[in-house]
Amino acid sequence: MGGNTQFIKPQIRVTTTFADFNARIMDQWGGGGGKWVKISKDSKHPFEGRTFGGAKRKEIRGTRAFGSGYPYGATNQSTIARRHFPFGVWPLYWDQNFMDADEYGPQYDAIRPGGFLAIVPLRGTTEYFNVTDDEVYYAIGDRESLLPLMVSYVTWCHVLPAWPSRFDPKSPNATIKLENVIQYFRASSFALASPAYINTLARSSISDTKESTPLPDVIEYSIFRKCVDGVTANALAILNKPPDTTITNRIISGRMDVDSIIPSSGVPSGKTAGTTIRELPMKTG
Repeated sequence: MGGNTQFIKPQIRVTTTFADFNARIMDQWGGGGGKWVKISKDSKHPFEGRTFGGAKRKEIRGTRAFGSGYPYGATNQSTIARRHFPFGVWPLYWDQNFMDADEYGPQYDAIRPGGFLAIVPLRGTTEYFNVTDDEVYYAIGDRESLLPLMVSYVTWCHVLPAWPSRFDPKSPNATIKLENVIQYFRASSFALASPAYINTLARSSISDTKESTPLPDVIEYSIFRKCVDGVTANALAILNKPPDTTITNRIISGRMDVDSIIPSSGVPSGKTAGTTIRELPMKTG
């Protein structure tokens, strides 16, 4: 590719009112933070009165328990209903109305930040990792978060390219079940899972517990899994700080305000506390 190429960071608009064109922006590799905002009670939004935003990148990790990973807004650990949205997007939902998650079900796919739930397989290559054909992970989240994140997976972890498909957590034939999740992110709105893992405590635990079935050694010590996990923690889109502007009736675009820190190993670390990281332009050949 010749000439000057401009790289635009992927962004997701979060609209909660029709009073004006103001919106908060979720983007990849952003640091998050800033003041939370309340969804106006005259917005006719299904979650009016709840707050969204304010969470920082370093707070993005949950556990293997559904409902984990909330920096604030999780006062009742036995249910995910009536919670706030610290990263700008509401949580996943599972079958059997687990933890009252039907509140965020497919009836709201049209307004879910980032669009409907989707899933994509993550397979490594033997050229870079000691993986077998059986070692495959799945990323689950909103469609607009998954698409650019796949670029980061391919770039950093040499994941074999694959396109997301619609994910129905309630389908009896779903590729991934609640029990297969190995890590939640972004207030349980995004997950990494493996069919090779079965968490027998997944439906008996509460969201603030750290109890779970241990990961098999092949997953626990997998360099490929650690790479995918690290990229997810550092690159998954989260809500940015409010834009610094006094103009209200215009389309607002996000702005990068974090430093670029690239680990010496060339692979983003899974430890995000105190670290902000920006993706570099991809090589154009």
